[in-house]
Amino acid sequence: MKRFILDTNVILDDANFLNQFEEGVVIIPITVIEELDSFKRNMNNLGRNARHFSNLLDEYRDNKGNISKNNGIEIREGVFLKIVLENEIDIRKFPNLLDWNKNDNKILLVALNEKRQHPKDDILFISKDTNLRIKADSLGVTSENFSEHSNLNITEVYGGYREINVTRDFIDELFDNKVISYELDEESEPLFANEYVIFINEDNNRHIARYNKKDELFHLINYRVISEVFGISPRNDEQRIALDILLNPDIKLVSLIGKAGTGKTLLAIAAGLELTTNSDLYDKMLVSRPVFPMGKDIGFLPGDIDDKLKPWMQPIFDNLELLLLGSSKEKKSNELKKKKMQEFMDMGIIEVEPLTYIRGRSIPNQYMIIDEAQNLTNLEIKTIITRAGEGTKIVLTGDPYQIDQPYLDAINNGLVHVVEKMKEVSISGSVTLKRGERSGLAQLAADLL
Repeated sequence: MKRFILDTNVILDDANFLNQFEEGVVIIPITVIEELDSFKRNMNNLGRNARHFSNLLDEYRDNKGNISKNNGIEIREGVFLKIVLENEIDIRKFPNLLDWNKNDNKILLVALNEKRQHPKDDILFISKDTNLRIKADSLGVTSENFSEHSNLNITEVYGGYREINVTRDFIDELFDNKVISYELDEESEPLFANEYVIFINEDNNRHIARYNKKDELFHLINYRVISEVFGISPRNDEQRIALDILLNPDIKLVSLIGKAGTGKTLLAIAAGLELTTNSDLYDKMLVSRPVFPMGKDIGFLPGDIDDKLKPWMQPIFDNLELLLLGSSKEKKSNELKKKKMQEFMDMGIIEVEPLTYIRGRSIPNQYMIIDEAQNLTNLEIKTIITRAGEGTKIVLTGDPYQIDQPYLDAINNGLVHVVEKMKEVSISGSVTLKRGERSGLAQLAADLL
């Protein structure tokens, strides 16, 4: 029998973490319930998770019986849930090991007691607290980080494309017909909907095609269509793939993952401007991002709502200015271009706003960009995507290695969650951009620091 003891931070991070277990007894120390109680009045994501989990336990208690007796209750086949009271543990069995009055140590005491009472069972303590995991290991209790238990590694996240070596004849046929079928070898992983393939022939020539899972054909990318989009041109294969998927109206959800300087936000905004100003597909482009500071917050900002939001939204305006105002050397036409940008804003073609008040909205016929999506939780990302009305396309951009939100990491953030959950959906697509194009210094910093 497997027995899992959960720390408070696991539940605060993911209130639905119980769904991860396929078998065994999941044990919640009563101290965890007490700590959750101190969070339930918070109006942030931690408070929502605390309330959700408490309601879930109350529902189990009403429908399935006493959670604290024997092995607890069976919440689904093979999975049991139990609440353990630390004051029922005979502390004399663990004299002078730790200060048992501290909450962290009380939680660890439950794991130690389970190990003593069930020596033949596999005992696993799950926590995001590094020091508490070190304590557990020093006392002989196997411990794991929350992200490790998710069975996903950042290097294993779906990248959206792969490379395949082919013959010159295959490439010739692809160019002649624009579409082609190709059978993978038995050792290859199956292709997902809208996955891209870079075909490489004997001459090391590279040609990109998109896989249509419905008819199992590869469609050659039309390089003429994506050679220049609103004044910018793709600099590498990853950016060509990104623009192709951004400009495809049949793909309603796009995820762009990449380190700083790979062009995620710039490409997303350029495609949005192209589609909103030069076509009738979308009424306007809505650009937004979560409001989280990097490092210590400097406190309240003076001014009206626009003044307060300007520092948070400035990275978006920087990209808009680059696309709409062009090079700073063009000083004579700069004022005219600034007026053009303001006209776009006044006409409602471009709208920039924070995510704070998005709940409850319905957003139809818009090209919607969510920048810095790695700072969103799974629940928050779900809330955003469910706002999409008829005809709306949502683009998520972010870098899982740059997390500013507490209780999130490179694996359990909303952006990676969407990529993994939606990779088999025909109206979704994703691409990971690896090559930095901002500058040589920016690329070195992203790789080495």
